[in-house]
Amino acid sequence: MFGPKITTVFQSRWKAVFWSLGILATAYCTVPMADEARQHPTEKSAKAAAPHKSPWAKDN
Repeated sequence: MFGPKITTVFQSRWKAVFWSLGILATAYCTVPMADEARQHPTEKSAKAAAPHKSPWAKDN
């Protein structure tokens, strides 16, 4: 699909190390930090901030 074939990546340890570093760098660059998520609240996070209501609690 994209990039080298898996069989050619793992023929050498160094190729495998560089490939895995590329995957880790991609994940590091695409996932936002926790501080950034707190600064920019969205509707989903506003709903998540509401107190949790237990589904087993009795309605009074």
